[in-house]
Amino acid sequence: MASEQGMSGIDVRAMASELNSKLPLWIDKVYQFDTRTLAIRINGENKARYQFMIEAGRRAHLVTDLPNPPKNPPQFAMLLRKYISGGKVLSIRQQGLERILIFEIGKGTTTYRLIIELFDEGNVILTDENSRIVKPLRHHRFKEREVVPGATYTLSAADPTVSQETLAAFLKTDDRDLVRALAIGCMLGGAYAEYICTKAGLEKSIPASSADPASIYAALVGLFDAVVNHRAPVITGKHCEPINVECAENIWTYPTFSEALEAFYPLTKKEKKATARPFIPKEDRIRKHQEAAIRKFDDTIKKTDEMVAVIYENYQFIVNLITTLDSASKQLSWQEIEKHLRGAESADAKRIVRFFPDEAAVEVDIGKKVKIYVHEGIEQNAGRYYDTIKKFKKKKEGALAAMARTVVKKPQKRRDIVPLKKLWYHRFRWFITSDGVVVLGGRDASQNEELVKKYLAGGDLFVHADVHGASVVIVKGTTGRMDEVAQFAASYSGAWRSGHASADVYSALPNQVSKTPESGEFVARGSFIVRGERTYYRNISLAVGIGLMQEPNTAVIGGPPSAIQGKVKAYVELRPGQYEPNDTAKKVLRILKDKTGEDDAKALKNILNTEAVAAFVPPGGSDIAGQP
Repeated sequence: MASEQGMSGIDVRAMASELNSKLPLWIDKVYQFDTRTLAIRINGENKARYQFMIEAGRRAHLVTDLPNPPKNPPQFAMLLRKYISGGKVLSIRQQGLERILIFEIGKGTTTYRLIIELFDEGNVILTDENSRIVKPLRHHRFKEREVVPGATYTLSAADPTVSQETLAAFLKTDDRDLVRALAIGCMLGGAYAEYICTKAGLEKSIPASSADPASIYAALVGLFDAVVNHRAPVITGKHCEPINVECAENIWTYPTFSEALEAFYPLTKKEKKATARPFIPKEDRIRKHQEAAIRKFDDTIKKTDEMVAVIYENYQFIVNLITTLDSASKQLSWQEIEKHLRGAESADAKRIVRFFPDEAAVEVDIGKKVKIYVHEGIEQNAGRYYDTIKKFKKKKEGALAAMARTVVKKPQKRRDIVPLKKLWYHRFRWFITSDGVVVLGGRDASQNEELVKKYLAGGDLFVHADVHGASVVIVKGTTGRMDEVAQFAASYSGAWRSGHASADVYSALPNQVSKTPESGEFVARGSFIVRGERTYYRNISLAVGIGLMQEPNTAVIGGPPSAIQGKVKAYVELRPGQYEPNDTAKKVLRILKDKTGEDDAKALKNILNTEAVAAFVPPGGSDIAGQP
């Protein structure tokens, strides 16, 4: 079953069958999007058009649309166009149960093979009819083989599942337990290996050498027949399967395996960029899934009801079947019963299409395929189906009740997001006063040094909290809102770290600030000497606002509450308190997301995040104003 890591050998078999059902096909054009992703446009009969996506080492299936290809096709895509564009697809096959898909393509008098490897890092390899490599997507030199132009491409000849005889020989010499032998040696993978053990009625932990090859081979044939001829693709949580072997209930069903895989695998970066999918609100998505679930429940109820009807229409046959097999099972093993009935010529015996030794049950074709448990009477067997009907009717009632509770909101028009352009001073602490003047602050001693030495100029104002350990603050121009500047300087100082509610702040002109000490004085890094008269601002309250600005550009901004409140859509105010900066940033982010709305918050995840918020959280503990 397909997982996030890639498709399994069984999935490749199902895909080969799906593609073969569309033959004859002709190669149109080949595209390459990155170092591992390619696509082939394929033409079919009656003007049919298909897009086949290949992600080497992971997946290969049809898709609805392709990303926009690069303007200049990569060299490998051009080479494939040269050799196979216009060629006829003669066959599509899998090598054993390996994760290898092989296209045989006839062009002119030559037959080429396009080999798609979905194991390990993956590869896409073009060979001629003699298996000589023309060109691989990736060049590799391994100890046991070379994947380079001119080398011969070799395929493993070993396939233990090809016949009952080869399976028996493989199991006889394997020293692992049964489930590991099937998972690794037969390349089934863990989930399918356990499925085969269950269907064969064998304990998975028994030695492989002691297992009955006939029952295992019968289970394998049943699995292969299902994925090739009776696919019913589903997505079940973390897996995508051509048939529902896990018997999961919470599933999504799809008409084709390709459609299931396309829905299951997340888009590549190229696909995301190229595919402009319409935005669907969460409520509408939920309603869509609920409606689909109800349709599925109705379909299951109808089919199960028909099975009950056909059981009673064939009442005497079912009674005779139960009586005969119940009696036989007391004297013979299920393997013996199956062997006997497979060789029987009677019409009744031929109506038995599958055996389930582990459940003492058979599947019979009586107009519909129904499962009959031979140790139970006809009423008990019908009762199993009635229980299924009750179960799905209850599920339908639950879905209808959920739909009644779900309020579908009108889709909101989504605003185009234009991020605030990164400016030179954004690496410092900063805000813009209510009258439009830029104010900068140092985050540490080195930034304090840099601000004074490089950016403090004539016409600016030097501002500092009158406490030890504070940001150097520079006002780049003249402002009438020194109350905001003073609050900014007080808040990003040691006063906040100490838990004070207020602090004194002073300002000075650039020519009063010096790094040159008097004789006997020492000036530490990030500190300065201010000479002359200072202007003081007393008892300045400590507070910092953080909010999400959306007009004219989108960004998280912070600073004195009065400076940012009118510019933001969502807003939080901080005061000195108990929560550490990291915890505070997470709490603020959560509040801003709640105020912004779930859909907008998702669209803004590259702007509205913990890092952006933390840039404005003061050093030391904080509390959120208005919250306990």
